Amino acid sequence: MARHLTTTADLTDDEIEAIFDEANGYLEGQTNQKLRGRLVINIFFENSTRTRSSFEVASRRLGAEVVSLDVATSSESKGETIHDTAANLDAMGASAIVVRHKNAGAPKVLSKYVKASVINGGDGAHAHPTQALLDLFTLRQALGEVKGKKILIVGDIKNSRVANSNIKLLARFGMEVVLVAPPHFLPKRSGVKSAWNIREVIDGASAIMSLRTQTERHEQPIYASLSDYAANFKIAKEALGDRDIFIMHPGPVHRNIDLDDGALSDPRSLVLRQVHNGVAVRMAILSKFVLEY
Repeated sequence: MARHLTTTADLTDDEIEAIFDEANGYLEGQTNQKLRGRLVINIFFENSTRTRSSFEVASRRLGAEVVSLDVATSSESKGETIHDTAANLDAMGASAIVVRHKNAGAPKVLSKYVKASVINGGDGAHAHPTQALLDLFTLRQALGEVKGKKILIVGDIKNSRVANSNIKLLARFGMEVVLVAPPHFLPKRSGVKSAWNIREVIDGASAIMSLRTQTERHEQPIYASLSDYAANFKIAKEALGDRDIFIMHPGPVHRNIDLDDGALSDPRSLVLRQVHNGVAVRMAILSKFVLEY
């Protein structure tokens, strides 16, 4: 019976460590074609250049065949339901189906209709497990031991599946997570510290994860302009000073809204390293879930 990755809770700590060990091997130049003859299907009902291309590259490096469904011309636009579409693709003999959908819980629903392993590429504001895993991997690469280190997650936290997955996973591995956002962007979370002003909590932080302001998920405009939001929550190189602190962002970055040009180009920025590591981590994830299928 196939296993599915819908949230990071689907993996034990030991399984995460094994995934990271394998990802390290890929970064060191190890190659294999262990998924040759297998089929990976990407179904992205929301646009995502980074995540979809990362999974495509990861699949091909492992030797798998890849089919990516163009949602603009998919059967869903003709009235077919998401699980009908997935079941039809599953009938083609897929070993794994990577799904992104605007509705929270869609990958979980899909897993009930297919034989293949379902991997969540992001569902609503609910979860983005592979992003959280590559973020933890990148933090451990940069910091060494993450237990006891403080990370600030800054921005549109309430609407962010990346934040939701990272809050759970980073805390699970012993990091102190502090949420920084205007009140209307802060979710109600017991046991998680929060602040409205980054200057109040930046001292002692080892990393800052900036998030994109997801205006497409807002029911009505909250700020007159994104520049109004940026005035208080943009991560600027000047504000970082000479602190020993790393900068992260899941992408795509709103330049000079989320991060300014100086912060993005600073040696402390891990943004491009996240993209690079993402391929290796997703290779290890696909390897695990496809070969267990």
